[in-house]
Amino acid sequence: MLKTLLRRIGWLLLLIVAITLTLLIAYMWRASPDTSGSVTVAGAAQPITIERDAMGIPTIKAQSQADMIYGLGFVHGQDRAWQLETQRRIASGELAEAFGAPALETDRFLRALGVRRAAQARWAWMQQQTNPETVQSRALVEAYSRGVNAALKAQARPPEMLILGLTQRDWTPVDTLGWYTMMAWDLSANWNQELQRLRLALELPQQRANLATINALFPPYPGEQALLKTDIVSLYRGLGLSKGGNEQKLAALQGAAPRSGVEGSGSNNWLVDGGRSETGFPLVANDPHLKLQSPALWYLARLEAPGVKVAGGTIPGLPFMVLGQNEHVAWAFTNTAPDTQDVYLEELRQADGQTQVRTPEGWQPVKTYDEVIKIKGGTQETLRVRAGRHGNFITDGGAGADLMAGGTRYALALRWVALETDYDAMAGGIALSMATDVDSFIEANRHIVSPMQSVLVADKQGNTGLIAAGRVPIRKPEHDLHGLAPAPGWDARYDWAGYLPFEALPRERNPARGWIATANHRIVGPDYPHFLTSEWASPYRQRRIVQLLARTAKHGLDSFAQMQGDELSLAVPPLLPALTAAGAASTHPLAEQARSALQGFNGEMKADSAAPLIFWAWVRQLTLGIVRDDLGDALFERLYGARSFRETVEAVVINNDSAWCDDQRTPGPETCADAAGAAFTRALDELQARFGADVKAWRWGQAHQAKGEHRPFSRVAALRPLFELRSPVGGDTYTVNVGRVNLKPDWVGDLYTDDHGPSLRTLMDAGNPATSRFIASTGQSGLPWSRHYRDQLPLWVGVKYLPMRPIDPPTNTLVLKP
Repeated sequence: MLKTLLRRIGWLLLLIVAITLTLLIAYMWRASPDTSGSVTVAGAAQPITIERDAMGIPTIKAQSQADMIYGLGFVHGQDRAWQLETQRRIASGELAEAFGAPALETDRFLRALGVRRAAQARWAWMQQQTNPETVQSRALVEAYSRGVNAALKAQARPPEMLILGLTQRDWTPVDTLGWYTMMAWDLSANWNQELQRLRLALELPQQRANLATINALFPPYPGEQALLKTDIVSLYRGLGLSKGGNEQKLAALQGAAPRSGVEGSGSNNWLVDGGRSETGFPLVANDPHLKLQSPALWYLARLEAPGVKVAGGTIPGLPFMVLGQNEHVAWAFTNTAPDTQDVYLEELRQADGQTQVRTPEGWQPVKTYDEVIKIKGGTQETLRVRAGRHGNFITDGGAGADLMAGGTRYALALRWVALETDYDAMAGGIALSMATDVDSFIEANRHIVSPMQSVLVADKQGNTGLIAAGRVPIRKPEHDLHGLAPAPGWDARYDWAGYLPFEALPRERNPARGWIATANHRIVGPDYPHFLTSEWASPYRQRRIVQLLARTAKHGLDSFAQMQGDELSLAVPPLLPALTAAGAASTHPLAEQARSALQGFNGEMKADSAAPLIFWAWVRQLTLGIVRDDLGDALFERLYGARSFRETVEAVVINNDSAWCDDQRTPGPETCADAAGAAFTRALDELQARFGADVKAWRWGQAHQAKGEHRPFSRVAALRPLFELRSPVGGDTYTVNVGRVNLKPDWVGDLYTDDHGPSLRTLMDAGNPATSRFIASTGQSGLPWSRHYRDQLPLWVGVKYLPMRPIDPPTNTLVLKP
């Protein structure tokens, strides 16, 4: 009897497993995109052909531009449905509805920031315009949305939505405009740095509470003087802001915001003209450095319609080729990072039954908006959001409370070019991919508002050029804060005085030297008469690119590929003497092995070497030793990670600044040599605890791994191995083959991981498009069981490429029939 019962239970279990496997296979089949045959769709005017190669990269062929963009929307919907869903929720502030209460703080900030409201207003503005460019933009954005939705309806929900119990919603033009704004947010750092200066002014210990300390922690660009000369410590403390728990409110505000303007990330682009090229035509290289994610932000594609043949990198959510090459021009982006954001300190009062804000003309009522935020589980909350003449009060989305100074209340308002509603955000991107030469390409940039990019372009006639295009605010001569710290909103001298005209934006055409290169460095000389920003990236990558360009008389795409793989960090030599001296004097048990590993180290950040790991562990410990005691533990912990303080540490070590090197927590004085030696000891202790006592076995790539984060399953231990992609990589924050080094542990406790890097690489010959190349950091698919989820990753790690134009017959062909 017992045997019979057990046998029946066994058969039942086998049946359950079989049914489960059958349902799983059926689901995987239904969620996977159709790539062959034909399918009838709504919203297309004529048949559209989608040919995919062996790597899943589509070539979309259509009889009109609108149908071509419809096809782009369709493949984005097929391959990146979850990416589109998360991007829509981010821009709309609807994360808590999917992920629950832990995402509520971010939703509150995004609602206060007003990205969705701005996108809705911008779409309404676009619908009222009659100019040909915006009419075309509307048509293409609408065609793109129809294509996305046709794909979403044709297949099952992606696994993330199934696991989280979410239903699919239609993609709309407002979602496109909202995501475009969030892309600009990712590239903007000014608001964050303004708040960091405010927090330093309020929270620095008494012995360090001065402008000199703040400028040392935010040092000027090499060779320049600090621009901020106003004593902001006295300004903010004089208002009483250093009391009332405001430091916690500011910390909550920055903690709630999506990351933006991550220090140490950026992009590279460079070109040579035909005289410096093996082919006699200009060559263009680009590798935009953005957050690494799984799947990659980028989606490779080729688009063809009458008068259009373009290939390169697209971004799901956007209805155009973001960067790449058509039959006439090749172009490349890096972030100019102009100061297009200003934070204002707005004084508030209650009067006549309403909240009023102080202005130069007296007290005015604030505008209010009620934002209903849905929370997973069926609950919701209503957030009251306010705005004044400078924009939305972002403090409404932080701690949800005004800053207090005695009996006076203050809010922080953000004015940001990207939130303005009187522009066509799509026209520029669409026009760039349709340009026929350098001149028409530069003119197309007239439509760009935000984000401002340093754009390189070359055409098949041999012309080259650069333009940094975007809407840049003009600050008045009396603006003594220069946009570097929150300004009193009631003082008219801090108001913007219009924008730089298009004709005044930085540009260059056919330079005699035969090359142009940008790497987020200062792209204008001292004679440029207008203010863009004072917070350019450190010029190490730019200097290395120039070195490599000069090393070869005539470049080809192969030499450009070697440049994109270069891992020599010019940021190492300034600190290397101090590290060498610390190692020579150390009595640590592993010191001799470490000295041997560092022998001959010149800053080559190879993944299979121990020297880069020792160097970065020492830099981290040196930073802790130099900066932490001067800021205090609490303030340091709040700022560390947002800033690396690398330039500060360099200046301290090079100048042998004993005031910073002295540990404030010990009775005796310490020199910079003492600080370097103590950091060396702590670094070896740290590495021994993690990697063992055999220094020869240590490898930079063990710690420095490119981490493609998956939203949200990177944070779910059981699902992380399936959804998150990782790989050991070389490089560091300052190499051409960049791999930003995280000095603060991530959520699993890892140090030195790389979560910002060359998310896309392109190499383009302006005269020979058939030879151009590209590669993304993961694969085309968003489905983790697909081989196209990760098949580009090994090529990307090895700095290898795929052909930008197809060279083999398509593997699969799908026809979309109206």
